Amino acid sequence: MSFNNDVFDVVRLIPKGRVTAYGAIAKYLGDARASRRIGWALNKSFKITPSVPAHRVVNRLGMLSGALHFPPEMSMAEKLENEGIVIKDGQVVEFKILFWDPMTEL
Repeated sequence: MSFNNDVFDVVRLIPKGRVTAYGAIAKYLGDARASRRIGWALNKSFKITPSVPAHRVVNRLGMLSGALHFPPEMSMAEKLENEGIVIKDGQVVEFKILFWDPMTEL
């Protein structure tokens, strides 16, 4: 299985209304320094079936750092807000409460 598919599999497990960080996924997959690779993989996920909820992955501070890569018809912030997550100034409000850590959740 490829690295990208491993990333997609983990991201599909993030529950609605929760978020995780690129680094948390990288650490779970065994390479804590691969955060950028996680982002690159997610940039390729928009047309994958079954779908990959890439909008649930933010940076370590809860900022929507990948928002520029989302299709204009549905922004990253809109997708998160549709799941009940409050976004203020490009950042997840209550990030620490909503954080989903694959190391402890899986």
